[in-house]
Amino acid sequence: MQKDRVFPELAVLRETFDRGITRDLLWRRSQLLALERFLIEREREIAAAVYDDFRKSTAETFLTETGYLRGEIRVALKCLASWMKTRRVSIPLIYQPSKGYYFREPYGVVLIIGAWNYPLNLCLAPLISAIAAGNCAVVKPSEHAPHSSAVITDGLASYLDRSAIRVIEGGVEESRALLEERFDYLFFTGSRSVGREVMLAAARHLTPLTLELGGKCPCIVEESGNLKVAARRIVWAKFLNGGQTCLAPDYVLVHEKRETELLRYMREAVTAFYGDDPRLSRDYPRIVNIDQFMRLEKFLDDSAIWSGGKSDPAECYIAPTILRDVNPRSRIMQSEIFGPLLPVIAYSKLDQALDIIRAGKEPLALYLFSSDPKVQQRVVRHSRSGGVCINDFLFQAAIHGLPFGGLGLSGFGRYHGKAGFETFSFQRSVLHRSFLPDPDLRYPPYNSVKFGLLKRLVTLFTA
Repeated sequence: MQKDRVFPELAVLRETFDRGITRDLLWRRSQLLALERFLIEREREIAAAVYDDFRKSTAETFLTETGYLRGEIRVALKCLASWMKTRRVSIPLIYQPSKGYYFREPYGVVLIIGAWNYPLNLCLAPLISAIAAGNCAVVKPSEHAPHSSAVITDGLASYLDRSAIRVIEGGVEESRALLEERFDYLFFTGSRSVGREVMLAAARHLTPLTLELGGKCPCIVEESGNLKVAARRIVWAKFLNGGQTCLAPDYVLVHEKRETELLRYMREAVTAFYGDDPRLSRDYPRIVNIDQFMRLEKFLDDSAIWSGGKSDPAECYIAPTILRDVNPRSRIMQSEIFGPLLPVIAYSKLDQALDIIRAGKEPLALYLFSSDPKVQQRVVRHSRSGGVCINDFLFQAAIHGLPFGGLGLSGFGRYHGKAGFETFSFQRSVLHRSFLPDPDLRYPPYNSVKFGLLKRLVTLFTA
């Protein structure tokens, strides 16, 4: 089958973009407002779909999906006119009379491939940026969250301009077929292994792209600080969405003098949040599918369980589980866990903790609990990560003014707020000169006098 017959909607999107429809400020605002209406008017339907995929509570869905997205839309609506403004630049004397300026232009038709763990957020947050920047877009939701994928498909078709925004559902074959097409920008959220495939596909067409990948996000708990608060925040962030969060703390490094106290507080927090039996809690989600469940259960088989550890394949349920006396070279420390299992490793000196982190390459986020400004500065300066959050979790990705993204093996590129607008657009520069004057000095032939004068003018007047 010919490629132009596989996805005929791409020709429609290309025609829409070429006609300049999406460049207009009013069109961009209208689509952002329509997307906001979808999130508000279909809120119950969205919550039900996410529940069917994860058994996630309505409150958690609002906090991590619809509520965040509505905030992202409000920021774009408020700032879009300013982001789109033409920027003048000063022109050196040697190039006068002239004027120079630049502005941001959309790339064209972009492809957004979302992930299953936050099925709306990770599809629609980049879509908000793409629309704000004036692009047409194809959105590919994850097949691993089928109910959420269905509500995205129906919702965007009902609320947005179908000549500019399309959703294409399907599995691996559909994703690979899409990557065979030529897009003007690719945005992928997911695993490193699939990210490599996306990057190879982009290379074939020399297509710019953003990769939002995962990684083992470490959390250091230093001697100073409020351990009870730290424990509550660790438990909340780790077991949110059943641990299926790329920004969740993947493991905890705690000073050996505070390890026992921290473990006790964390166990108390698990009980306070989810009860004596988290299986019965309305606020504790499930693992997305049996394949992910089986992968996580293998980690349980060779780990020292300190609390939790219960599981049920029939429900894809794994209890909030804390692992103690974990060896940094053990199997569970060699890849991102992406589930409700939390290894705890004690250290005696901060350099030991930093060495463990550096051995694991660049994570998407690094977390530190400490009241000591010198320790805070030292950890930030002697580590590498996509982002840092001190004395809390996740909120570095919730602040619309903070660019969000990875580094090295955790990906590259930034989005959220203005950073997302800039990711889906490029700076186009314009220099406008007059016909006169037109001195002979710039043109050959260059004798010694002419070249000497030209050299002096360029040296003195190009800054």
